[in-house]
Parts: sequence; structure tokens; C-alpha cells
Amino acid sequence: MRVKSNLKDVLDRRGLSIRECARMADLPVETVRRMYNDTTMQYQRDSLGKLCKGLGVELTDILILHKDDEE
Repeated sequence: MRVKSNLKDVLDRRGLSIRECARMADLPVETVRRMYNDTTMQYQRDSLGKLCKGLGVELTDILILHKDDEE
């Protein structure tokens, strides 16, 4: 099992760009881009909190637990 970012789906459903999301959450564009592309290695609590507040979503909307195919 691994934690996977679902931010791409959230933004795509809302028609928001990475840049718009970064502005709404008061985060650097690159931080949002890494989460959008699911390349973030560590999730910072403050960044997750800002994303949730800026987008008006719960943490479980942004991060999901993904079962690996090999399990």
C-alpha cells in the first residue's frame, strides 16, 4: 500500500490549473505541481492544510491509500 495524491482529479473536476490552485492555497507553484503529478516524496502538514483550506476539501479528498498491484 502507498499514499497517492488525488490532487489532479480534484483540480481537473473543478477546471482549476496548478497555478490557480497554488494561488488559492498560498503555496509555491512547484509544491502544487509535485502533488498534482504525484511525485511528492514527503507531504508537509502545513502544505496539506493550506490545500484543504484553499480548495475547501478534506484531506481524504487529496490523499488516498492505493493498493499496489504486487500485494
